[in-house]
Amino acid sequence: MHNKSRSYLVTGALWGGLPLFLACNAFAQPSLTGQIGYINMPSARVGEDGTFSLGYGYDKPYGILWASTTVLPWLEVSGRYTSISGVPGFTDAQYGGGYGRFKDKAIDLKFRLLEESSFLPEIGLGMTDIQGTRLWKGSYLVASKNVLPGLETSVGVGSGRIQGAFGGIRYTPAILPNWSLVAEYDANNYRQDPFSSQTSAAQRNKGPAIGLEYQWGWLGLQVARQKTHTSVNARLDIPLNLKEFVPKIQEPAYFTGAPDLPSRPTLSQWQNDSERAQQLATALGKQDFKNIRIAMQRDSLVMELGNSRISNVGRVVGRAVRTALYFAPLETREIKVVYTEQEQPVATYSFYDLATLNDYLLGKIDRSRLLQTVNIKPGRDEEVQPLDSRTLAQTLREGIDVNLLTNPEGDLVQVTSDDTEDNRFHLAPKMGVYFNDPSGAFHYDIMAEATYKRRMGKGLYLDSALSADLYNTITEVKQPSNSLLPHVRSDIADYKRVKTPKLNRLLLNQYMNLSPSTYARVSVGLYEEMFRGTGGQILYYPNANKNWAVDLAVDALQQRDVQGWFGKRDYQTVTALASLHYQLPMGITATMRGGRFLAKDDGVRLEIKRRFRSGIEAGFWYTKTNGNDITSPGTPAKPYSDKGLFFSIPLNSLLTLDNRTVGNFSLAPWTRDVGQMVMSPGDLYEMLSDPKHDIDSYDGLGNFAERPDEQNLPQITPPQPSYHPWPVIRLRLEDSGNRWLELDDKGAALAAATVATFAAAGLDRPVDQFFSKRQDNRLIRNWGKLGKDLPIAAVALSGAAFALGDDRLSNTGLIALESSVAAVAGSSVLKLAVNRARPGGGDSTWRTQEPGESRLQSSFTSNHSAVLFASVTPFAKEYDQPWLYGVAALGAAGRAASRDHWLSDVTAGGLLGYAMGNWLWQAQRNDSRYRSSLIATPKQLGMQIEVPLR
Repeated sequence: MHNKSRSYLVTGALWGGLPLFLACNAFAQPSLTGQIGYINMPSARVGEDGTFSLGYGYDKPYGILWASTTVLPWLEVSGRYTSISGVPGFTDAQYGGGYGRFKDKAIDLKFRLLEESSFLPEIGLGMTDIQGTRLWKGSYLVASKNVLPGLETSVGVGSGRIQGAFGGIRYTPAILPNWSLVAEYDANNYRQDPFSSQTSAAQRNKGPAIGLEYQWGWLGLQVARQKTHTSVNARLDIPLNLKEFVPKIQEPAYFTGAPDLPSRPTLSQWQNDSERAQQLATALGKQDFKNIRIAMQRDSLVMELGNSRISNVGRVVGRAVRTALYFAPLETREIKVVYTEQEQPVATYSFYDLATLNDYLLGKIDRSRLLQTVNIKPGRDEEVQPLDSRTLAQTLREGIDVNLLTNPEGDLVQVTSDDTEDNRFHLAPKMGVYFNDPSGAFHYDIMAEATYKRRMGKGLYLDSALSADLYNTITEVKQPSNSLLPHVRSDIADYKRVKTPKLNRLLLNQYMNLSPSTYARVSVGLYEEMFRGTGGQILYYPNANKNWAVDLAVDALQQRDVQGWFGKRDYQTVTALASLHYQLPMGITATMRGGRFLAKDDGVRLEIKRRFRSGIEAGFWYTKTNGNDITSPGTPAKPYSDKGLFFSIPLNSLLTLDNRTVGNFSLAPWTRDVGQMVMSPGDLYEMLSDPKHDIDSYDGLGNFAERPDEQNLPQITPPQPSYHPWPVIRLRLEDSGNRWLELDDKGAALAAATVATFAAAGLDRPVDQFFSKRQDNRLIRNWGKLGKDLPIAAVALSGAAFALGDDRLSNTGLIALESSVAAVAGSSVLKLAVNRARPGGGDSTWRTQEPGESRLQSSFTSNHSAVLFASVTPFAKEYDQPWLYGVAALGAAGRAASRDHWLSDVTAGGLLGYAMGNWLWQAQRNDSRYRSSLIATPKQLGMQIEVPLR
C-alpha cells in the first residue's frame, strides 16, 4: 500500500493547486441562468475562452442548477435545470409520485457578434431554450461597454421571456478587486412563465434589482435584492485551457542508470547473451512500457513498444531512447522506436546520430540540431523487419498493488496487478448517476467492478468485466417503458435493478494493421450489459498533414437478458455505421455517422467536440433517424431525436502523476431507443486519435527530453488555440458584392424567372390532380422520397468535397454550401411574404395558410428545390457537367409528386437556387485568391494567405 498517498495529494494541492487557485484572474460574472450577465439579465460578454462554470441559483420560485462553457471565443453554451417550487412534477401519484417538484431542462446560446474596441461596444446575440419544451424561449440583442475603469454598462432589447428594453451595470472598485456592485432593469415577463398562476411568479413585475458579488479564485457568490425577494447565485469557474491543475510531483523520473550504471556490450556480446536484451526490457518495463519487443537489425537497435501510463507520445519515445542509450551495443549507429497501441504500429521514430541524441538529452544542443537527425514515419517503417513476438521481460510483474486516494486511474481505492504483456487485473468501486426519471429526479448506482485483460496472441486480447451491486436507488424505478420502438435502451432500469453479480463484458478483440494507414478490429463476445454479438471495424487514418479519417463498424447483435450472464432476449439486429472524422481549427473535431442504429432505425448522427489545452473535451451530438419516437416529449408531428452533451476529462490534469485514464460523462435521456449505438468493444479512432495528434503536432517529439529549459516551447506547451477566418470571409463577401453589382442582366433574369413561375402556376392544378390520383403508386411514392432526400445528399456531398477535396474541389464545395444557405434565406423571405397554403385542400391554388400556422412552413417556395439547384450549380459550372441540372430537376419534381408543393413552388425554388449558385460561383471561383495555409514548423507558427492582385 502507498502510505504516502495522502501526503502527496495534500502537498500537490498546496504547491500547485492553491497558488493557481488564488492567482486566477477574475472571469465575467454569470447571471442566474448561467449566461454571462448581471442578476437576471444578460450582457454582451462571453466568458474567457475555454471557461467552464457550474453553479446553483435560487430565485423564488425557481431553483436553477446550471452549467456554462465558452466553447469558442465568440460562443457561450449554457444548460440549466430549473425546478419550480409548489408545482409537482407529475399529477399521477402512480406515475411520477416520487419525482418531486416540476423540473425542466433548457439550453441557451450566446454569440459575440462584435468585440469591444476603443469606440464601439461589444455586441451579443442570445437565444434561450432552443430545444425541447421551450418553456423559457426567447431572444435578445445586447451591447456592453466599459465606460470607465471598473465600470461596465449594458443595454439591450429582447423578445419572448425578456420583453422589451433592459439594461445592467457593474462596478468593481480598484481597491476591492474581488467585490462588485451590480444593478439591472429586469425585463422578464414572469407572469407568462409556466405555472405562474400557481406560484409567486404571478406577483413579479419588471423592474430594478441590485446585488453584491464576491469572487475568490475560481469561486464566486452573488446576493441580490429584487422587488419581492432575495436571490442567491453561487458558482465554480474552471479554466479548461490551463495545461494542468495539479503539478506532477509524484511523477517517476526518467531512467538514469542509477544506482548501478550498466556497461554497454559489444555487438557480439549482445548477440551471444540474451540477458543483454532482457536487461533493457526490464528497465523499460519498470517505466510502464508494455508489449516490449527488441532486436538488433544489422547496426540498428529496434524497439517496438507502447506505454500504459504516459500520456504524450513524444515523452514515451524520449524515455525509451534515453534508456536504450545505456544498454545498446557499442556498434549501434541507429535507434528505431516503433510506437504501438494494442500492438498496432502507430509511428516509427528513427534516430540516426546517437551522439547528437545524447547531447540533446544532456542539454548541450538545441532542438533544431536534433531534428536534423530524426525521421518519423507513420505505421511501421518498411525497413523494420517483424520482431519476435516473445517478450523479453515476461517475468517482470508488479504483483498485487493497493492504492488509496491517488493512483493512475483516479479511483478512491483500487487493487491492481499487471505485467509488461499488458495483462491486467483491476478492482475498484464505481458509481453511476441517472437524472430525470419520473420515479425520481436523481438516481445512483454504486458497485464494485473487477476487470481483467489478457493478451492471448499478437494483437489478440481477452477483455472482461464483472460487477457486483453494493447499493442503488434504481430499484425505485417502477413504470415500464412505453416506447414504441424496440426496447434497446429504454429497459435499462430492468437491468440495473438486478443486484446479483453480473458479467458485463467478456470479449475477444483481434487488432490488425493492414497498411501504415489502415487498421482493423474483429470482436466477439459480450459487448456490454445489454448486448452480445460479433462484429468489426476498419479505419483509414491518413498520414501526417491530413485532417480527416473514415471508418466503418458492423456488428451483429443479440440482446442479453437482465440477469447479466449468458441468457438472451429475442431481439436481434445488425448495426452498420460509417463515420467521417474531420479536425477543424481551434481543436474542434466534427464526426458524422450514418447508417443503421441499434433499434433498426436508419439515419445520421452529428458529433462536435472541442479539445482544450488541459485535454478536457466538451461537445454535443444530435441524431436524426426514421425511428419516429413519439414518446414524450416526442409527438407524431415532431418525433423525438436523440441528442445530448458530453465531457471527456483526462485525469492527467487532476492528479500528481501522468496517466492516460479518462473519465467520460454525458447529459442525455437514459431511457431512449431512437438513435442509439452499441458500446464499442474497442473503437479504433478513439484509440489512435490522441497518439496521432501528438505525432502530427509540430515536430512530433513533444516533451521528448523533459528539459526544464524547453517547457515553454510550443511543442511542449502549445499556445492558446486561435483561428481568424475573417480575412478570407471578408474577401469572399467583397468579391460576391462586387460581382452582384457587375451583373448587367439582373432585370432580365428576374423577368424570365417571373414568366417561368407564372407559366408553371398555370399547371399547378392539373399536375397536382395527376399526382393525387397516383399516391398509392410505388414509383410515385419513391419519387417523393427522392425529392426529400436528394437535397440532403447534395449538401452532404458538397460538405465532403469542401472537407476532403483538392483546392479546386474544396472551393467548389464551399461555394455550393454558401449557395444553399443563401437559397434557403431567399426562400424563407418569400415564404414569409406569400404565406401560400400547401396542396391538399380548398379550391384555390394560391390561398393563404390558416391562421396560427407558421409562415416559414408555407408552400412558396420549395426549400428542397432551392437547395438542390444551389448545390449542383457550382459543380455543373466548374466542371462543365450540365447533366447535373437534370438530376436536380428530377429530384425537385419529387416535391410535387409527393404533393408537398405546387409545381410553381418547385419552379421558383429551383430558379432561386440556380441564381444563387451561379452568382456565387462567378464571384468566388478563383480559389487561389482565398487560399490559405497553416504554417507549423519547429521554427514558426502562423497562417499564410495568398491574395493575388487583379
